[in-house]
Amino acid sequence: MLERTSDLHDENTATGTAVMPSAVSAAAGMPFDLSAPTDLATNRKNMALLVQLRWIAVIGQIATIGFVQFWMGVALPLLPMAAVIFGLVALNLVSLLWLRYRADINNRELLVALALDVAALTALLYLSGGATNPFTSLYLLQVTLGAVLLDAPSTWSLVALVCMNFAWLTSYYRPLELPQGFAEAFNLYIAGTFIGLVLDAVLLVVFMTRINRNLRDRDLRLAALRQHAAEQDHIVQMGLLASGAAHELGTPLASLSVILGDWRRMPALASDPELSQDLGEMEISVQRCKSIVTGILLSAGEARGEGSSPTTVAAFLTALVEEWRTTRPSATLYFRNAFGTDLAIVSDVALKQAIFNVLDNAAEVSRDWIELMAERNADKLVLSVTDRGPGFSREMLAHIGKPYQSTKGSPGSGLGLFLVVNVVRKLGGAVTARNRPDIGAAVRLELPLSTLAIGDPLDG
Repeated sequence: MLERTSDLHDENTATGTAVMPSAVSAAAGMPFDLSAPTDLATNRKNMALLVQLRWIAVIGQIATIGFVQFWMGVALPLLPMAAVIFGLVALNLVSLLWLRYRADINNRELLVALALDVAALTALLYLSGGATNPFTSLYLLQVTLGAVLLDAPSTWSLVALVCMNFAWLTSYYRPLELPQGFAEAFNLYIAGTFIGLVLDAVLLVVFMTRINRNLRDRDLRLAALRQHAAEQDHIVQMGLLASGAAHELGTPLASLSVILGDWRRMPALASDPELSQDLGEMEISVQRCKSIVTGILLSAGEARGEGSSPTTVAAFLTALVEEWRTTRPSATLYFRNAFGTDLAIVSDVALKQAIFNVLDNAAEVSRDWIELMAERNADKLVLSVTDRGPGFSREMLAHIGKPYQSTKGSPGSGLGLFLVVNVVRKLGGAVTARNRPDIGAAVRLELPLSTLAIGDPLDG
């Protein structure tokens, strides 16, 4: 029993390479900066964490000041302290607006945010005993966050800032005015040190866990970008090989076309209906190969859109189905158009070849029944190709869209869906594959209409 794979017949592999020039033009000359975008997006998440930490600090500072002032009876300069806390609130509000309208945050902006937090902590410590205040241990929280969030030069800059501030607080500060007869200053210092240690430990565990999660997400995005870059490089190489092969194939295809034409005019062959039918199919296949080769040579180096023409969804799919039926007269293709109101789009050659690849792949295992259905799901064009073949193997489903994933074992096989996935991804869409519950398989192409449509919906 023929096992279903994602690769194509040799003829279909030639079809698949016809989409290469568009992919080459999109990928060539575009260096990938793998770290910058993901780092900036991760910094944005980390800045949001610093905003949350600052809200916690504001609440904790208000609670601590109220407890010391009104419960313990220690006189504090409430107005200057309130001004510092109000500054932190204003900084948080500005940061929230910045995060809303700024897509990316860089390392320097994180350093500025941490430096402002250090400055606010220094101001509060200056107003409440300076270096004698046990909450100076909160400096370590800022340094630890800086070591995780910043690059090495910025981290050392933050360490230098913290050390200078602490050294300054040893000489310049406002002493605490303890109540008369207060004899438990040392015990109070020990209690404050314990509370500061607990706060440091709890906040570090909570926020370091969340920061590490952000970093893991960044690493996953980096891995995906590296994989994407490798695939683009592979497509560029295949496109160059396809252009070279197209030059080499032109002459033998022309010779085959001439030979087949001579055979059809030979009386011994023309009198045999079966041989005549076979010769006709061979001529159609040769003409298709010549068309593919010509398309490769003409479209090499073109950007997407060059050579495309305006059409509609219904006209594009109807012409595509008729052309495919002509090249595959022995296969039975059913077409259902459930798209609804027609829409003006651009006829994209690469998309056409990608759909051909999927249909050819289905014809390899289900020549008697193939169905192409077009639907509209919100702002997407959904194309589904189903067949009644043996379906995909479990290993193939796990690696759909990866190059050279095939069970046939022939050299160069396993490129069909790899090319389809990359073409559809270039258009902003996605490709999924599954096995049907009863028999056969289904490949689903989802394409955003925003990348195809060129006008308003048409009547009909």
